[in-house]
Amino acid sequence: MSILTTSKERVTTGLVLVAAVLLIGLINNFYLMWLFLGVVYILAFKEAMKLFDIHSSSLIYFAVGLWLIAAVYPLSDDLFVLAGVAYASAVAFNRELSWKNFLPFIYPTAGMLFILSMYQEYGVMSLLWLLIVVAMTDIGAYAVGKSIGKTPFSQTSPNKTIEGVLGGVAVATIAGMFVGLSIVDLGISIIISFVVAVSSIFGDLFESSLKRNAGVKDSGDILPGHGGVLDRIDGYLFGAIVMLVLLRGLV
Repeated sequence: MSILTTSKERVTTGLVLVAAVLLIGLINNFYLMWLFLGVVYILAFKEAMKLFDIHSSSLIYFAVGLWLIAAVYPLSDDLFVLAGVAYASAVAFNRELSWKNFLPFIYPTAGMLFILSMYQEYGVMSLLWLLIVVAMTDIGAYAVGKSIGKTPFSQTSPNKTIEGVLGGVAVATIAGMFVGLSIVDLGISIIISFVVAVSSIFGDLFESSLKRNAGVKDSGDILPGHGGVLDRIDGYLFGAIVMLVLLRGLV
């Protein structure tokens, strides 16, 4: 496949994804949002199973069941804690069970439940805030890194530079600050935007480490030109947890 074709696929897929997200956000219906996030979650869960080298297909049914409960339980992120207690109990009861099988219920499950909880508690503008911060971190880091980036940031992701990371965090903090003002005051908006931008960098880095350990370039191939679902939401999975915790603690 030529570079031109790949680039065209990437742009087309990106535009479709942006249009879908904006449409769902404008409709702003809980069950539609729950359904959309649920589809993203299950696809990401399946990709995570491959990255963790887990072959127990029955785990998908537990993931679906967990998300179904999230539709009626008011604090979705609490379900992550309950799932941990339930699995710990099962491991204690049946010594043949492996803790490894719980990994997909940490990543990406925790992040997706926190995203849903944030929507429940703070509305669609909080998701827009998260979207802007993470997207601008990625865009800013790419632009600055390509322009002046020279110093490697981490061996886990050789393409990242310290200059790019700092530029991305700066751009995201400024952009996110304006969106955050619809929910919090200026000082809190700056703090949350900054910390979420930093966390999204490490969310991307974490997924890169999983792919490196699994010996794959992408988490999947469901999104033409973009790879897998996890490749697109890795920063959001870390960012959502940090943003919701800070909103609850600082607001």
